[in-house]
Amino acid sequence: MLGLEPHVLLLLLACLLAACAFEFVNGFHDTANAVATVIYTNTLRPWVAVIWSAFWNFIGVFAGGIGVAMGIVYLLPVESLVDQNVYHGIAMVGALIVAAIIWNVGTWYYGLPSSSSHALIGSILGVGIAFSFLPDSRGAAVNWGKAGETGLALLISPIFGFSLTIVMMFLLKRFVRSKAIFKEPHKRKPPPLWIRLILIVTCTLVSFFHGSNDGQKGVGLVMLILIGIVPTFYALNKDLNPLDMRESLTKVEQVLGKVNAASLSEADQKLLAESRAQTADLDRIFAGKTSVEDLPQKARFEIRRDILLLNNRASKLVASKQLPISTADREQYDAAIKNMRTFTDYAPKWVLIIVSVSLGLGTMIGWQRIVKTIGERIGKEHLTYAQGASSELVAASMIGVTTAFGLPTSTTHVLSSAIAGSMVANRGIKNLNPQMVRNIALAWVLTLPVTMFLAGGIFLLFRAIL
Repeated sequence: MLGLEPHVLLLLLACLLAACAFEFVNGFHDTANAVATVIYTNTLRPWVAVIWSAFWNFIGVFAGGIGVAMGIVYLLPVESLVDQNVYHGIAMVGALIVAAIIWNVGTWYYGLPSSSSHALIGSILGVGIAFSFLPDSRGAAVNWGKAGETGLALLISPIFGFSLTIVMMFLLKRFVRSKAIFKEPHKRKPPPLWIRLILIVTCTLVSFFHGSNDGQKGVGLVMLILIGIVPTFYALNKDLNPLDMRESLTKVEQVLGKVNAASLSEADQKLLAESRAQTADLDRIFAGKTSVEDLPQKARFEIRRDILLLNNRASKLVASKQLPISTADREQYDAAIKNMRTFTDYAPKWVLIIVSVSLGLGTMIGWQRIVKTIGERIGKEHLTYAQGASSELVAASMIGVTTAFGLPTSTTHVLSSAIAGSMVANRGIKNLNPQMVRNIALAWVLTLPVTMFLAGGIFLLFRAIL
């Protein structure tokens, strides 16, 4: 169907299956955080809680857009995303998936709330750095600008989760007169109805936002596979006509045409020349074409390559304050390049479906280990209704905000830090279980370097073999 050799098609299917396995592991590893409070407090029976959470994860994947997914894709250098060598693509996506799954399964086995987000991002960074060691890399390593944004989101969100939960607990103690909400859950009896409703709502919110953020990471992973192994077929959004971008291309050329190369530094002159070369190549591809049928399959990949390289180079140039162009010109460029990116930044509906199903199924399995850690081991006392509700409300808010900005965040770390904050709010820092907090912190610190090393090593091994 895709015009691939049988063994390449098998490798493609194996990579897609591995990506589904990653999302499945993500489901039972991360989503346990969403159901932990409702199960631990007897608000919902376990089988009801996991099915409910799975459903809202499924909805979240479809409602979350693709901002986070594309953030994951573009952590890698543009040069690695415009490489038509199928075997290079297989080595890239195979390495990062295998490394992320190894770490996820290992931390789940020991009941540690480690982050699937950190594991995936660490694996991508490891592959990017390993790519820079190859002779054909042209010095490219990682999109450090995007990596910086991602790292900042991953670092700040748990800190906010910890702090805001302390504030939330203070407000509850100040304004809620009922003492029932601050009591340890009965082992067999459900809480009062109003508390149950609050906990169900917070569980729903965390599940939905987990799907909208973590589900997008799976979407980004599948798109990396498709771009890496079948680049010509999935180069552009098939729901759009590539010829429709010609107006935006003209606007970009108008802005670049106003730039006087003589007034630029040597580095900016190079960026300008490369940007003009990409627009000229797009003009060549579109010349004489009157319908989408006139564009051969190979041309679709060339269009994708030119758009990504143009965005990578011209955006750096236009962002420079030294560039002598008006604010209106900058706005015209930004709007035009944003329109052109709609042709490259997309995900087919079937990708959303397989990711959401994998995430939902994973939610229904393996949640017990993490629930026990969340409910009993982070603090020296068992989780109360107030702590569960406030932690999940803060976690849902943090995940929702980062998703709105197209940034990945860790459901695990946000909720774990929020639970820790609720424990501190109750009886101070001494209320934390130092051993478990140390184990979680150790997993947090080690996830990135270990997965980077694993993925980088596996990538170089695969490149040597394939």
